Amino acid sequence: MYGDFITKNAGAVSQIESALRSLTYIVPARFKDVELASESLHSGIQILSLYHDSLLARAVTKMPPGVQKPSPHNRYTKFWTQKSPGYKKLALIVTMIQYTELLWEMSAKRRGQKMRWRAVIVLEGIKAICRLLLLRLTNSRPLLTPPLPEREIDPQALEETLDPESSPPEEIWKMPRTGLSLPSLPATNQISQYLLTKVLTAEDIKPPSQLLHRIRGTGYYAEVLYIIRPVIYALAMKKWAQDKKSWRPWLIGFSLEYAARQLSKRDFEMNVPGGMKGLTALEREEMNRRAWGMGWWGVRGAFYENVTGPWLKAISTKLADKPALNLVSGLLDDYQYLWDNYYFSTATL
Repeated sequence: MYGDFITKNAGAVSQIESALRSLTYIVPARFKDVELASESLHSGIQILSLYHDSLLARAVTKMPPGVQKPSPHNRYTKFWTQKSPGYKKLALIVTMIQYTELLWEMSAKRRGQKMRWRAVIVLEGIKAICRLLLLRLTNSRPLLTPPLPEREIDPQALEETLDPESSPPEEIWKMPRTGLSLPSLPATNQISQYLLTKVLTAEDIKPPSQLLHRIRGTGYYAEVLYIIRPVIYALAMKKWAQDKKSWRPWLIGFSLEYAARQLSKRDFEMNVPGGMKGLTALEREEMNRRAWGMGWWGVRGAFYENVTGPWLKAISTKLADKPALNLVSGLLDDYQYLWDNYYFSTATL
């Protein structure tokens, strides 16, 4: 009954989830009790959204083929979740940890810094083990983030499919000789969009497993290095936790991620026909995501303590006394509080 309600009101449910998620971003996090309540709400919404995704994914199977073309990411991850139960379970564990890791860290911190770093290292270790197993299950193909299919559903099309009476009747013309019916054409202002949904590219006809090249040798070790980097960085942060301005943990973590990226690029240049230009759209998308993710090193560790943090605090102080802009100052203070006190607030993997 609950599942029917979600699928029949997919648009409204998505809007409510977005509104609640946005609310948790602007709730002040500088107060001890509020930060835990806010993060609990955020984690709960994320987990509930994950459950809704599974309900909507089942409903999509009832839609006629061709109504909505899935993205390469969804084609690839859906293929592995259906082919391998182990992949689905491991991907679900990683996703659940990512949704709740900051909440676990906040809870552990209340029992002391030692317990906090122990929780961080254990969670990073579990994610790394799961990702290494995923790497093996996918026959040595690079990992995607997120590892599960994303929600890419047109709520209107889904609601019309599940409740045909809610949509206006279409004029169907039957061919007199064959008796076959022709579908109605879209409105004149939607013709281009309609035609684009019917266009097939070379990657659309590829088997899902071939949307990512298999990696060997240097590329494989680069992916392993990328996976274990958060564990090594967390261990380094714990070792030098008493000196927050020490550059050693930051240099170790950044160097590992940069080395993994450069080794991956070298492997693609050597083993993929056409080099970096021969990558599939999904591979380019993942490489770009990882490149943007490296920007978070600007608000981590020593770089934040010595460079970004003082600069942001100076901006926040200047804006605090200005009307309207003091809202931006308050928001900056809230995020700085998280970056100052919690490891997982800047985690990208």
